[in-house]
Amino acid sequence: MSDPRPGAVLRGAVDLSTLRSRAAAPASPTGHAPASGSPSLVFDVTDATFGQVLELSRTVPVVVDLWAEWCGPCKQLSPVLEKVVTELDGRLVLAKVDVDANPQLAQGFRAQSIPMVVALVAGQPVPLFTGAVPEEQVREVFGQLLQLAAQQGVTGVVPRGEGGEAYASASEPDEPALPPLHQEAFDAIEAGDYARAVTAYEAALAENPRDDQARAGLGQVRLLDRVQHLDLQEARAAAAAAPRDVDAQFAVADLDLAGGHVDDAFERLLDLFAELPADERAPVRERLLELFGLVGDADARVIRARGRLASLLF
Repeated sequence: MSDPRPGAVLRGAVDLSTLRSRAAAPASPTGHAPASGSPSLVFDVTDATFGQVLELSRTVPVVVDLWAEWCGPCKQLSPVLEKVVTELDGRLVLAKVDVDANPQLAQGFRAQSIPMVVALVAGQPVPLFTGAVPEEQVREVFGQLLQLAAQQGVTGVVPRGEGGEAYASASEPDEPALPPLHQEAFDAIEAGDYARAVTAYEAALAENPRDDQARAGLGQVRLLDRVQHLDLQEARAAAAAAPRDVDAQFAVADLDLAGGHVDDAFERLLDLFAELPADERAPVRERLLELFGLVGDADARVIRARGRLASLLF
């Protein structure tokens, strides 16, 4: 696994909590038949039903396979994933995402190449691997994933024949209706209109400055809005050419955080902070604090970065 920790892709690359579906049932498999004998352990997921998969991941680790019908390596890898998941007897489940049919999830996971395999543990994404890999490597990575899940207290097992019921149970809308401005933001995110979602969350905070969900959603959707049109290679080239250009460094830090390279994002901004004159540092400190909030104050990477920031300040 490239960074086997919850939140490695983001409590940041996509606002996972806002992707909760309101009353959608699990999609029927299309194009990929579930592994024989365990249809409940392998299922398709869509932009609309992804929220239920997040909830399911609080009970059992969910492996997410991002694929497309035209992708040859995907067709090689998918049967291997299904086989290994099936043999693990419900300790993992496999959610399949057709990236062509579900652009919001493809963008949220920044699936620049496929097949791409990530996991969800307790609602947080964990990057696993990209490309078709050998079965032995899949088994090794899944073993590491189960160890990580155990550390997070996610040790549920989906019995054969009952996984469908577990997923259906997770799909039932047992939460109260969202407040109007939150609902507006949710709808805007579903439509890919992040600027409108930002406006809705800002309005919610104006009404109630203690609305922590709106504050978290605002930070996450601002990140989505900033990175959606960026090209990683172009951004890195611009940052390398102008190491003290704040906007150029911000762009790469945003992309790094969205792509799961949390330490890299923090180190880039901390290095920039250290290089700038004292009277030019405020925007960098503000962006760092914003990114800290996205990853979570209790995260070890945030704690380390805060420590370095404090040492630079005093």
